[in-house]
Amino acid sequence: MEIPRAESVAAASSRGLHERLQVAGPEREAAVVELHALLLKAARFEVNRRRASLPHLRGDDHEDLAQQSADDALLAVLGKLGEFRGESRFTTWAYKFALLEAGVKVRRRAWQGREVPLEDEAWAVLADARRGVSGEAETRDLIEALGEEIERSLSAHQRAVLVAVTLNDVPIDVLAERLGSSRGALYKTLHDARRKLRAALAERGFDTAERDRSEQR
Repeated sequence: MEIPRAESVAAASSRGLHERLQVAGPEREAAVVELHALLLKAARFEVNRRRASLPHLRGDDHEDLAQQSADDALLAVLGKLGEFRGESRFTTWAYKFALLEAGVKVRRRAWQGREVPLEDEAWAVLADARRGVSGEAETRDLIEALGEEIERSLSAHQRAVLVAVTLNDVPIDVLAERLGSSRGALYKTLHDARRKLRAALAERGFDTAERDRSEQR
């Protein structure tokens, strides 16, 4: 008799969990408990991985974050069961929901009580960057032009979002919460702002397309 390989057993177990979540009764309830345990394991892993960003929290606080993350991930997975296409194991697909929820919650907790940096602080960042490349005139000129076009070409909202996310390192989910917006809306704002800046810099003779290709290599 051929002994099933561990990989085959794990894949079968993953398929079985997905199937049991779609039936009614005690079997589904047991599957939900099993899924929550998996998500909690993932959430604990992610919270522990990010401990350095939360030095002020105690052990119980980390566990509370993991539990909240697993609970929210469970609701998200159950609400999107119909979207699972079987391109990976169901458990792998579900695991990512917990990692995402835990990452968001850790970032929000790390910024709790902190002010989102003001725009004025960003100009100091650009100024420091410009001084740091004193031997590269073209790059120095580009940084100076970028600062000017951020002020001139962008709307107040585009400028605030771009500066907060790209210059002041504010997590986009934290910014969305502070602004009463959504991640999707802010990503759209960032996309539009960057497109405007590329166009404005191109009009001033800067080859931003070539720089983008160099950074991707």
